[in-house]
Order: sequence, then C-alpha cells, then structure tokens
Amino acid sequence: MRVGCAHDAGTRGAQRVDSRTMPTDRAPAADLTESLHRIIDYLSVDLAGGPRPWKLAWVVNAQKAGMLPFLLLLAWWTGNNSTAAWTYLALHGGYGIVWLVKDVAFPDPRWQVRATIGGGLASFAGVLGWYAAFGWLMFTRPTPTYPLSEPRWLALCTLLCVVGVAVMIAADAQKTFTLRARSGLITDGMFRHVRHPNYLGEMMIYASFAMLVQHWLPWLVLAWVWGLVFAPSLVMKERRMARHPGWAEYRARTRWLIPGVF
Repeated sequence: MRVGCAHDAGTRGAQRVDSRTMPTDRAPAADLTESLHRIIDYLSVDLAGGPRPWKLAWVVNAQKAGMLPFLLLLAWWTGNNSTAAWTYLALHGGYGIVWLVKDVAFPDPRWQVRATIGGGLASFAGVLGWYAAFGWLMFTRPTPTYPLSEPRWLALCTLLCVVGVAVMIAADAQKTFTLRARSGLITDGMFRHVRHPNYLGEMMIYASFAMLVQHWLPWLVLAWVWGLVFAPSLVMKERRMARHPGWAEYRARTRWLIPGVF
C-alpha cells in the first residue's frame, strides 16, 4: 500500500498536505483530489485522535510479515496442493519477505509517521487486510479456469510479479539514495520515461495476484486502492514536483506509469 510518494525534497519526512504550498487558482477536480488525499491521510494517520503508539511502517510490515505464515496455514488447513495455489503462496509470501528486506535496507520515510490506534486499524481494515482475501480465495476454491493453459498462465503471472518487484525495488532504491544526496526532480534511470515507476511496479505485483486468483473480489479491492488511494496520491505528488525547475520539460517527455502510453 502506498499513501503518498514523491521524488522531490519532501520525501525526507512524512508527507502531509499543506494547503499553503498549493496554488490558489485550482479547478474543482484539483480540490476534490486534495480532499480525497486529506481524507485518506486522516483515516490512516489521525483517525479518532489519541495516543500514537505505532508507526505506519510497523502496521504495513506486520501485514507483509504475516502473509507467508497465513498462506502456509491455509495450505495446511485446506489441503490444497494444486500447482496454482502453491505458486500463489510463493509469489505473495515471497513478496512480503522482499518488502521486509527492502525496509531494512532503505526504509521509506513516508511510513515513519506515527499513527493513532484508530489510524493503524483503519489502514489494516481499509486496505491491508483485504489482501489476505486473495489467498483465502486461492486456497479455499477449486483451481480456477485460466484463459491460457495452466502452465502458461502461471508463467505469465510469475513473470509479471517478478518484473514488478524489480521495477518497484529499483525505483524505490534510486529515489531513496538520490534524495539522500540532493533534492529536486529525479529524471534519469527508472524515472527517465515514467514519473511513478514505484507505483507501476506495485500495481504489476498485485495484478499478478489477481490474475492467479481469477475472482472479481481482488479486482474490486485493487480498483479501490488504485482509484481512491493511489490516484489522489499521484496527483498530489505531481503538484509538489511542479515546484521544481525543469518540471515542464520532464512532464512533457514522460508518462505517468507506462512508457509512451499513459
């Protein structure tokens, strides 16, 4: 889950919207985007007020660390030994381990903000916890019927996941270590052709899980996350990036997520 992200100087601390830094002549759509971002920010960080006993990183890491044991428990409980189910276990469980390794190597500053009890629980109930439903569907139902033969479909999903992990890790690493050295736009490497490659990588990963499960619920969850969490964060990120010299030229020659397409 990504709540906010920027490859500008603001990533050195937790991202919070400050209307004083935003343009005043905004279209209604921009105001709606900022409102959605503020709502997500409140729900995940400040909900119900009170003490802030945990960092968002701890909530996210607990979900990532728990995925592999959860899937192994499902495999034992259901006795599902299908190749598809165990491929899913390897991909989703393995991704959780990769995330934890990444957090040890270069923790993301945006997750270091401390959240209220309500905010942490809302993050889990509203987004993180729903990813467990993917595995539940994978192990408790008969093996899905895939558009291609099972070996080809599993290979396609595995390829999408592996490439997605590589894209996400490379982009996050480049962003983290570049911003430790200097502030401003990052316009080379993973950011040369698309402005948000870390989001693209994570979307590829979870799309591969949904493709394996072959059920409407994972796609509904992803539509919610991508449309109401990712999209406002991306728009707000671009508004922050627009303050930096060279933004207009960089924006003109790049795309949001897919080189030459979108």
